[in-house]
Amino acid sequence: MTKQDLVNSAASAAGVTKKDAASVLEAVLEAVTKSLKKGENVTITGFGTFRVSKRAARTGVNPRNPGQKIKIPAMKLPAFKAGKSLKDAVR
Repeated sequence: MTKQDLVNSAASAAGVTKKDAASVLEAVLEAVTKSLKKGENVTITGFGTFRVSKRAARTGVNPRNPGQKIKIPAMKLPAFKAGKSLKDAVR
């Protein structure tokens, strides 16, 4: 399902225009992104939790030159943990 498919589905389910559904979806995605940038978790009850996961710095191998070691810096990554209702629906 693409973003446009999601907009179409939400518009028909809520009985609103596609333009309104698209603006609401954009606002929700922007709010989730802003919260994750601040390091906050976003919990949608019954759906799941978006959180920031931290990956430690480590030493890796250069794929072009396997004998060469490279340092991979620490970074933050977005992560999603599905809630019980979503897990049960998919099963």
